[in-house]
Amino acid sequence: MISLVAYENSDSEDDTTKAAKTVCPDSEGEDSQLLVPSDVAAAKPLGARHGDASGSNASLCPAYVSQSGKTDGQYRGLTFPNFPFGDFSFTPCPVPASSQNLTGPGQSSRLQPPSSGLVGAPKRPQFAVGGVRPYIPKRQRLLQVGECDSQAVPCTEAPPTRSLGPRLLTEVSESVRPYLGRRYSKTELPRCARLHFQAHQGPVNTVQWCPVPQFSHLLLSASMDKTVKVWDGAGSGRCVQMCCSHTGAVKDACWTPCGTRILSGSFDSTARLSDVETGQQVSSLNSQFKVTSLAIQPSDPNVFLCGGFSAEVKAWDLRSSKVVRSYQAGIQQTLDILFLAGGKEFVTSSDAVSRDSAERTLIAWDFQTTAKVSNQIFHERYTCPSLALHPTEDAFVAQTNGNYIALFSAQRPFRMNKKKRYEGHKVEGYAVGCEFSPDGFLLATGSSCGAIHFYNHQSARTIKTLQAHKQACICVTLHPVIPAVAATCDWGGEIKIWSV
Repeated sequence: MISLVAYENSDSEDDTTKAAKTVCPDSEGEDSQLLVPSDVAAAKPLGARHGDASGSNASLCPAYVSQSGKTDGQYRGLTFPNFPFGDFSFTPCPVPASSQNLTGPGQSSRLQPPSSGLVGAPKRPQFAVGGVRPYIPKRQRLLQVGECDSQAVPCTEAPPTRSLGPRLLTEVSESVRPYLGRRYSKTELPRCARLHFQAHQGPVNTVQWCPVPQFSHLLLSASMDKTVKVWDGAGSGRCVQMCCSHTGAVKDACWTPCGTRILSGSFDSTARLSDVETGQQVSSLNSQFKVTSLAIQPSDPNVFLCGGFSAEVKAWDLRSSKVVRSYQAGIQQTLDILFLAGGKEFVTSSDAVSRDSAERTLIAWDFQTTAKVSNQIFHERYTCPSLALHPTEDAFVAQTNGNYIALFSAQRPFRMNKKKRYEGHKVEGYAVGCEFSPDGFLLATGSSCGAIHFYNHQSARTIKTLQAHKQACICVTLHPVIPAVAATCDWGGEIKIWSV
């Protein structure tokens, strides 16, 4: 049943033209009446507008649509022309087969189905009424809500800015641009933490600035949560790239000299090369032991050394993905690898400690011949978890588990300077790293109590100490271009950027 109701905002019968009655005979000869505005009735016959060539007024009558196989619960559709009525138009709705009355404003009409009609009529188009929204079935509304929910992205954690990936190595950061082309001035000490963020879900083993000055705002971090991330360290501090190719904890990672790729070593017994722009793996090398330290050959960036839970150190060629050299030593684990000036020799740190001396703790090797140059470098019963080379002098330092840093000559026979050592910080079994400033004036190191210690390289005196983290500070690195910027990481997955 359909009721035509006059809305409050519609014109009254006095203000509008009176509606005319149009009579349409049905199949049984009875008359059915339908209200039609007189201006429409006087206008061009609607039959012409609805495809009736005769243009007779019979097309003004509602046409019945019957369905084959009539059963209970089925509906018979009624097709009405969309007449304008006052300031709005109405669209007829389907009438149940059991209902035979059509109620209009003030009168009713009994309609009978025709003896012959259209079978399987298509669904009638719905016309939106001005000011009235069409009805949407509940099932359709639920489907629309489900589609919207499936397209939503959960905002649990800020993802890496993938849109910045293609621009990582094409645009120079505004934080680095003012310092390009200048000679590096004297290193200044950072005073406060400028950025502080939870970078990883596990301990961060190393942080390292990009060696290319134009892109030195990028900061690399490797963690025990199996990921390697690249951050806008000198700028916004946002993660701009993430590499998740490893299936084990990432113990060490470093930039290639060109700054376009990252080399990482993991407990999954592989060393992998990843592209910085895409974050995708370029090559994977199976070392057959857990990798804990990596070092790229200074004169040939396609060759790198790989050490770990093994008695040997392997030299890999990235072009052929093969081992080109092997260095055998009677040790159980390689802790760190350091190339000396020129790349012709390198020093390895191991966990081998004898009862009275550590004759194999530091071993110097000839890179070409794979021969041991010296294994009588360090004679104290402490292991050395990390090594660092001085940028201008023929010297290197070794972080020891005796809570001090030892100084050595980088020339044969690699003697230790017994008159100078850097003391005042604690290591206590952590693989705490140390590093020189770009001008070689400062030596910075972390500590097991979370503090950063800055030493004067010449006098070995403590210049400044900053309480940086609540957990052990594993690594500290000074920016290669900006004088007073440093980055630190801790055992709880936290990274801080320090400045004046």
